[in-house]
Amino acid sequence: MKSEGAETPRGPIQKAIKHFLASLRERNSSPHTIKAYTNDLDQFSRYVGPARWRDVDHVRIRGFLSHLYDHGLSKTSVARALAAVRSMYKWLGREGVVEQNPAKLVSTPKLPKKLPRVPTMEEVNSVLDGAMPEQAAFPSRDRAILELLYGCGIRNSELVGINLEHVNWSNEAILVRGKGKKERYVPLGDSAAAAIRTYLPERQRVLLEHKRTSSALLLNTRGTRITSRSVGRIVKRIAVAKGLSPDVHPHTFRHAFGTHMLEEGADLRSIQELLGHERLSTTQRYTQLSIKKVIDVYDKTHPRAK
Repeated sequence: MKSEGAETPRGPIQKAIKHFLASLRERNSSPHTIKAYTNDLDQFSRYVGPARWRDVDHVRIRGFLSHLYDHGLSKTSVARALAAVRSMYKWLGREGVVEQNPAKLVSTPKLPKKLPRVPTMEEVNSVLDGAMPEQAAFPSRDRAILELLYGCGIRNSELVGINLEHVNWSNEAILVRGKGKKERYVPLGDSAAAAIRTYLPERQRVLLEHKRTSSALLLNTRGTRITSRSVGRIVKRIAVAKGLSPDVHPHTFRHAFGTHMLEEGADLRSIQELLGHERLSTTQRYTQLSIKKVIDVYDKTHPRAK
């Protein structure tokens, strides 16, 4: 979405946005976050034009949100744009460019509280058990992907970043690099370990076939490190073939990992550590998911609830 007229002249705000985005890349922020913030802040810079910092107050920022609504953006998209502006101002404050953050005075659009639908243990087992479907282009690798996502509760980006030397067989653990390059060890369960051991000879065959070498644990059929996008396609294709909903994605298995552990009695602090959450409040989402499930069971079964 672009405003009418010629390209916006580059002013202090446009230059600051460029430096802020560069700082995100230096901090190893998620590529998805960087892409979203780039788009949102480009729209912000076009809206404010050549204005100076003192010209942009909370009223101007509210006007920007109204501008986004007028162009058909959803509440979710507008809330994300506001988050991008707030984050930029926070960084500007640390850099000493501005003294106040006017975006903090602007209320975030109220969003409907949607909890992700988490597959049951039986549904996850139906995907992991038995032979891989014919849709699996590289069956042993694809099983390893699914076992690692669910068995370790790791993010897609963490999964594709695993190298062979990160698998600590003697301690039954895997070293993963999370957000902000933070490292943590996650337990390597028997099922995931067995899947990796079955896959490794096939991995070597692919490397020999294409005369390549690679430190990456998970490879594509050409012998190079698999990408997050490819993992998303693989997970969806196999899960749907095994009977799960089409809205399944790699993060679905991470949600299932946390939710199922909580249901089986794990404490929140342990789950927080395993998932690599910086804040306990993030982990507490799994409590909401479990409570919702309990309420659903109550509503369906208790005679006084009907």
